[in-house]
Order: sequence, then structure tokens, then C-alpha cells
Amino acid sequence: MNPRMIPVLFCFQLACVLPGARAQNVGNSVAEKLGFARDAKLLIIHADDVGMTHSVNAATIKTLEAGAVNSASIMVPCPWFPEIADYAKTHGDMDFGLHLTLTSERIYYRWGPVASKDKVASLVDENGYFHHDWSKETHIDPREAELELRAQIDRAYAMGIRPTHLDSHQYRLIGNGKELFEVFLRLGHAYKLPIFVTRDWFAEQPYLEGSLSPDDIVIDHTVTIDPGVPPEKWAAFYNSALENLKPGITEFVIHLAFADDEMKAATRERDTWGAAWRQRDFDFFTSEEFRRLVQAQNVKMVTWRQLASAGKP
Repeated sequence: MNPRMIPVLFCFQLACVLPGARAQNVGNSVAEKLGFARDAKLLIIHADDVGMTHSVNAATIKTLEAGAVNSASIMVPCPWFPEIADYAKTHGDMDFGLHLTLTSERIYYRWGPVASKDKVASLVDENGYFHHDWSKETHIDPREAELELRAQIDRAYAMGIRPTHLDSHQYRLIGNGKELFEVFLRLGHAYKLPIFVTRDWFAEQPYLEGSLSPDDIVIDHTVTIDPGVPPEKWAAFYNSALENLKPGITEFVIHLAFADDEMKAATRERDTWGAAWRQRDFDFFTSEEFRRLVQAQNVKMVTWRQLASAGKP
């Protein structure tokens, strides 16, 4: 998770546009095309980072099969990608996207590019892994980023995944300038897949809206939990977000895993997005409390597959 995106994600904004998931809203909204009222509250519960570890895979599969989560995205460069690729190949009804990855943020649990390292030199550190982080001194060549991300997408297809959408690990393709966002957008167009972009981000990153066309799917809001939320307030955060859900399409970005030995070892250098964090997300979204609140708020669950279908001319 990119800390620079947190203030935007933590707020629940209603963009000064009609809800509906279009770069420019003309005619029926996507909600209406899906058979809902224009002011319906539509929700995607989306699990990030699938493929990172076996623990992440197991927790995500359990929530998908239970219906607690209805969408997820897969990190192709990660060590446990083959396991989730095999599952996705044999469960084509699941709403799996690709979590396009250009960083390897953990200290002892690392991954690197799918493309040949000599062709993407700006993306890797002295050990051949993706950079832990991008500083002001880090120069990421957009051409090399595109080459690597195409390699990730092609590998996913080659291993039997049929993705429904593309999104960006740590929002690196969103918050790091127009050139990288245009790489992201170009990949979506090339593979005929919607990309995860929300109106909530337009004010802070004005080049997003200017790069989009009327045919690009844009959701209205996004919610993700912040490192400043203490564990005892976890459920209260999500309850408040659900109770204050705005009309339009909202994606909850969550991070699942079990707090087992594997996950504790992989994330032991810090608590943020670590084993206990992910267990708390799993516990809330598989709870009866969450199910009851969704029903009480008259929220309708939708998937990226549905959005893509509604967005077709």
C-alpha cells in the first residue's frame, strides 16, 4: 500500500458527478445497465495480493467460496502464484483480476520481474528483486514498466487465468505520474480489460481524468483501512464505511490472510498489512455482523465481470 494514497482512500468522497462508472456519463449509467436504479449503492469487496503467500491464497479462496468477498486480484511475480493460477483456471466463475506489480516491499520475502532482468534494469535493485520502495532518486522507465507488465499479463493467460480487470499493487501506476498511468491505461485497452480507477482520486491526481475516454469504466468511490486505525476499532471502521456508503459503485480494498507461521514470517519486519492485519480483515468480512449490515443498508454486490459487460457498447 502506498502511504501517499491513504488520505484519499480514507475519505469517503462523493465526486461532483452523477454516480455511474463512466469517465463521462452519457445516457444510462452502468448501474442502470446492470438493472439497478441510478442512485443504487453498488459494492465490490475486493481482496488484493492473491498469490503472495499460501496463507493469502487460502484465506482468499475461503472468503470467495463463502460469498464474503466477490472479487480479487492476483500478483503474478509472487512465489505462490502457481497455486492460485491453478485454482483460477479451474474456477472460471470467480472474479479474478491481475494485481500488476512493480515493487517488492517486504524485507525478507521478495519477488522480482517476470521479464528478463536485463530488459527491465530500472525496475530492480542490486540483487535483482523489485525495489522495496521508490524514492525521489528512483527512476522507473515507463517503457520497461510496460514490458514487464505485459509479461505478467501474458504469463497469467498462458497459465489459464482469464482476468476480469487490472489493478495496481500499491497504486504505483496511479500516483506516480501521467506516463505510468498511461501505461496502465494502454494495457487495459490492449487486453480489453477495465482498470481500477476511481473518481475519488481525480482531485489529487488530475492527469487521471484527463487521460480517460468516455468508454473507460470509472468507479465512484473506494474504501480501504488506514494504519492509524487501532485493532480494537477495526470493525467500527468498516461499519461506519458501510453505513455511510454513497450512491454509485464503491470498491472496498481489503487484504486477507491467516495469522499463521508462514504469514508471520513473511511480514515480520512490520505490522502494517501484516499477518494480524490480514486476519482482522478476514474475521470481519466473514462475520455475521458484516452480512447483516450489508442487508440492512440495501447494498447490492457487483463484480468487475459485470461492470465490464455493462461497459461494452
